Amino acid sequence: MQVAPPSPFLKRLPPGAWVVLAWCGGMAFTFLLRLRLPGEWYPAARPAAQFFRWDGQVNMAVATALALAGGALLRRRPLWALVLLLTASALGTMPLGVAEIPLPQFLAAEVAVFFIAAGRPRATGVVAVLLALAVLGGYLAVRLMCGWPITTSSETAVALTTVIAWLLGNSVRESREHAEELRVRAATQAVTDERLRIARELHDMVAHSIGVIALQAGAARRVIDTQPERARDALGEIETAGRQTLSGLRRMLGGLRGPEQGRTAPPVPLEPAPMEPGHPKPGHPKPGHREPGHPKPGHREPGLGLADLDRLAATITQAGVRVDVRRSGEPRPLPPEIDVSAYRIVQEAVTNVVRHAGTTSCRVSIGYRDDEVRIEVLDDGRGGDAEGGYGLIGMRERVGVLHGTFAAGPRPGGGFRVEARLPVPTGVR
Repeated sequence: MQVAPPSPFLKRLPPGAWVVLAWCGGMAFTFLLRLRLPGEWYPAARPAAQFFRWDGQVNMAVATALALAGGALLRRRPLWALVLLLTASALGTMPLGVAEIPLPQFLAAEVAVFFIAAGRPRATGVVAVLLALAVLGGYLAVRLMCGWPITTSSETAVALTTVIAWLLGNSVRESREHAEELRVRAATQAVTDERLRIARELHDMVAHSIGVIALQAGAARRVIDTQPERARDALGEIETAGRQTLSGLRRMLGGLRGPEQGRTAPPVPLEPAPMEPGHPKPGHPKPGHREPGHPKPGHREPGLGLADLDRLAATITQAGVRVDVRRSGEPRPLPPEIDVSAYRIVQEAVTNVVRHAGTTSCRVSIGYRDDEVRIEVLDDGRGGDAEGGYGLIGMRERVGVLHGTFAAGPRPGGGFRVEARLPVPTGVR
């Protein structure tokens, strides 16, 4: 059986409001018990002489004022709020002419004990329940010292419900702490997995660049005596490939350092990678291209990048979600680590659209600027949680490694938006 979700109004009620509602409900029940309702020959509880007198009504009014003050103070000073509520319960009991604090008068205090145990440290919850039990026992002790009768069994039942309220609140707090621990552990594992994936892709890109360097070095060695110009060109490409590889390593390994070094360290300075006129940049082969002699990297492709977005869009469209790819600015070759990360961010974002958005289309925008590449993925689906997805954690980790900025969240008009800005080093603008 499917359970209906709680009302948004009920979810927005603060703990103090529940305490006030519990007090008002208890007071209403107290008055109903002492009135002869339709169909009854006599009231369920005989009212004391002072119950309807002015002094009894003043006691009730003062007790209600204390309960309202306790409800307002519960979030900021929980133990002081509980003291006010316990005072209200004792003061509200006096006009009733009973031998114990009844449950209706103590209900607000029990609700407060629950919320204190659920939302505060364990020690605070223990103090709260002991304070409540002390008031119950103190009320009976005062009556005994005055020579008045007491009702131990009824007060024991009230004490038992107070302990149950504390146990429930303590259980809620422990469940919340356990869930938060699992969430943090899962998020940490997601970051670790994403770092390993980035490291593997970085290994493939470096291996590819080293393969290019090896090929060019071999070509230069063969023609250095007979064709010096070609040898010079090959050596120039070796220099350029080496500079670009070193620059990419500094960028990504600087971000992949251990958590103990923090993510607040400034980006590592980048060396420009000058290009000779007429020479293509190594490390940016056509999609799917693999130099001879370079080992096949399993399921990872060093050539994957923004140039492959149209192929990705076609694949996602076949899955049932039309992907509209839009480009602005002047497309240009990017460093391999930026190109691959940009592709992975778009891939993860559109995959989330297919899995979670419940829509039939999305839009991918790629903006090439002088100093950065801007990625934006928009959909008009059901939206979602900006903090809860491990895919978002992975995207944020990739952007953080490259010292960029990342934002994700529901759109005001409906749907979801993912935006990433990846800085482009000076030498490759």
